[in-house]
Amino acid sequence: MKKIYFDYAATTPADPEVIKAMEPYFLEKFGNPSSPHNVGREARKALENSRETLAFFLGARPQEIVFTCSGSESNNHAILGIARSLKARGHHLILSSIEHHSVLEPALYLQQEGFKVTFVPVNEQGLVNPDDIKKAITDKTILIALIHASNEIGTLQDVSAIGKMARERGIYFHVDAVQTVGHLMVQVNDIGCHTLSLAAHKFYGPKGVGALYIRSGTPVMNYLLGGDQERGRRASTQNVAGTVGLAKASELCCARMEEEIKTQTFLRDKLITEIPKRIDQCFLNGHPRQRLPNNVHFSFASLTGEALLMSLDMVGIASSMGSACTAGSLEASHVLKALGLSDELAFGALRISIGRWTTLEEVDYFLDQLQEIVPRLRAANV
Repeated sequence: MKKIYFDYAATTPADPEVIKAMEPYFLEKFGNPSSPHNVGREARKALENSRETLAFFLGARPQEIVFTCSGSESNNHAILGIARSLKARGHHLILSSIEHHSVLEPALYLQQEGFKVTFVPVNEQGLVNPDDIKKAITDKTILIALIHASNEIGTLQDVSAIGKMARERGIYFHVDAVQTVGHLMVQVNDIGCHTLSLAAHKFYGPKGVGALYIRSGTPVMNYLLGGDQERGRRASTQNVAGTVGLAKASELCCARMEEEIKTQTFLRDKLITEIPKRIDQCFLNGHPRQRLPNNVHFSFASLTGEALLMSLDMVGIASSMGSACTAGSLEASHVLKALGLSDELAFGALRISIGRWTTLEEVDYFLDQLQEIVPRLRAANV
């Protein structure tokens, strides 16, 4: 049986060159980067080289990079850290209605501390209207947070326009770029953000390591306490091998990005075009063009996404309904509900996310299998 992976948005396989770069830091160069001896200094050098590489990739300065364990930690650190630092100045946050749970839940938690959160809507394609954010701003607004590209539907937001608006109003701006870094050219100064989150395993690096960009001068209260690592901004011993892998992954993405965008966009558009031709009563979620090059998301009437996933898995195809962080939830996706979808279509969702090693043959096989599976599942539901 074929084994086809169409869930790159959940996690990507580590590139062999990334694994090779990491190997020495498990056995030969295993030191704690805070140790003063030679073994520790060797690890420290690797850590700081990784920081420089990632900073260059983002158009940032090395001292503005804080290594974390994940994109979720980075989002929590930014939302909680900025809000709590600025509580004396204001207590109002603005988010979109389709943020990742690692942004939504810290914001909701802050409501218990007296903060007010405004959730601006999106249109049926998942786009935020900058005017809606502008209207939501008050004299107490201290933070705007916006996902660069939805991890579910792939829609790309005009973060640069929001960044410009935030700067003009003196409001801090956080961007969740977990799905875009490594897949699109992300430059912090072009966006104009104050903080930005990313995770290595989303772009062919290892799991368990991420980063938070913090623009110099941005007030961010510490999230992890108990040590002076990361220039006093995040306690805990750094994952040196992980940061080396993250840096190597960013280098590889930089070198291959133009060709990968071209290839993946072609495969994405083939899926977007062919699926409705082969299957009736299916609906594309997200913007048809202003979306990630590797994301396709459809809803199918008269069937459940769970049954569709299981059937695809039985023929060797791994895909998802949406966010891996909420897999198994009995509630309809808040992202799809924000688009105005019915419960039926929200529960009948399928996300196909492709990547570096996806082939045209795999896409064709998927289309053939989907064409057989959907009518069979619908017939069984009658």
